[in-house]
Amino acid sequence: MEHVDVAVIGSGQGGVPFAVEMASQDRNVVLFERSRFGGSCINWGCTPSKAFLASAHAAGRARAAAGLGVRVRVDVDFPRVMDRVRGIRDRFAQSTQDRLEKSGVQTVRAEASFTRSGHIRAGDREYETSLTVIDTGSMPVIPPIPGLEEGPFLTYRSFWDLEALPDSILILGGGYTGLELGQGLSRLGSSVHIVEVNERILKRESPDVSVILTEALEEDGVRFSLGKSVQKVEYDRDIVRLHLEGGEVIAGDALLVVTGIEPCTAALNAPEAGIALDERGHVVVDEHLKTSRDGVYAIGEVAGQPAFTHVSWEDHRRLLAVLSGEERTRDARGLAYAVFTEPQVARAGYSLEQAQQNGLRARNVVLDISDIARGIEWDQERGFYEMVIEEGTDRIIGATMVGYEVSELIHVFVDLMEAGADRQLLGKAQHIHPTYAEGLPTLARMFGG
Repeated sequence: MEHVDVAVIGSGQGGVPFAVEMASQDRNVVLFERSRFGGSCINWGCTPSKAFLASAHAAGRARAAAGLGVRVRVDVDFPRVMDRVRGIRDRFAQSTQDRLEKSGVQTVRAEASFTRSGHIRAGDREYETSLTVIDTGSMPVIPPIPGLEEGPFLTYRSFWDLEALPDSILILGGGYTGLELGQGLSRLGSSVHIVEVNERILKRESPDVSVILTEALEEDGVRFSLGKSVQKVEYDRDIVRLHLEGGEVIAGDALLVVTGIEPCTAALNAPEAGIALDERGHVVVDEHLKTSRDGVYAIGEVAGQPAFTHVSWEDHRRLLAVLSGEERTRDARGLAYAVFTEPQVARAGYSLEQAQQNGLRARNVVLDISDIARGIEWDQERGFYEMVIEEGTDRIIGATMVGYEVSELIHVFVDLMEAGADRQLLGKAQHIHPTYAEGLPTLARMFGG
């Protein structure tokens, strides 16, 4: 039995900085990782996908330059694209490992599980600690479709092993992962067909967002089958066929399944140690991220938090504050996120519909990017800015943005909402002309007519 002060299970974007901070306080810290250091973000999510999209969007923007009177020939070297992606991923993963080791955190490359007594077993060793943090993240959901597992298919994890660009690819899932990778593959030269069981893509956003993004991806050559489930999958040598609801059959050279994620808790043996899981397998935590067992906490998507790196990272700060006696909770800050298609989609706080569903008296205004000078000048007119305020107080409670690089602009709203600002504050601002941000004070002033 080895005694340690702190144990962290998983090396995601919350677990790593938590472990490093504990080690800086002269705690004896051990971190368990059964796979690659860095978790989903570095190895299968944010890092490789955005490096991949850098190449894809460069190709897409080059072709789109024809609208500006600039015609270019685009030649994509797909193996070079993927080599670059994997190189960046591997560099970031190694940097994470180096950071842990330099900080004095003991790293154990093994799968960790709880014993009945609450100890942690990894390999042939057992560890006792008074503070444990679970940060095991998530893994792809594989839907129970007849025939699916009888042949090869890709997930967001295995996608990064591709060496050759598929001539044609079928994608199951119209969420942000399927849309980002689908548009990226299309811009790099693959024929892409996305199947989504819901009637529209990005079902959690407003219908206007779905319409704009569907049109944009269709212009890139992406095809959609919406509102249809897959009844059966067939593999015939190098061809995969999807039998859709209604009798339609579509075929491609490859299949990518991105229909959702599930928490990585199966190996933890959590219930045996008195750590409760919900019906979907998430670790149940209270508002302070504490589990049903004393001394055990969980952060990030394994605890049912939104599956975004910045949320997991903020969770580690929340937990550090809680452990030091501060009053922080897991819902202490509003949620913001972005989809890195072109145009991008970015959101902070509530949509109008969500605000009303939560019992708030709210109203909104919308400004089309086609009414912003920079959008016209740069031939980037597709999209809109929307702001939601609470009636009576004029407090800003949400924003949705669709357009060029709105993932950067959304932080204006993130900061204003964190400060509890009202729409008048933004309306008084003087933003530089001509910029995309110039439209934000205009948007705020639209509430006054």
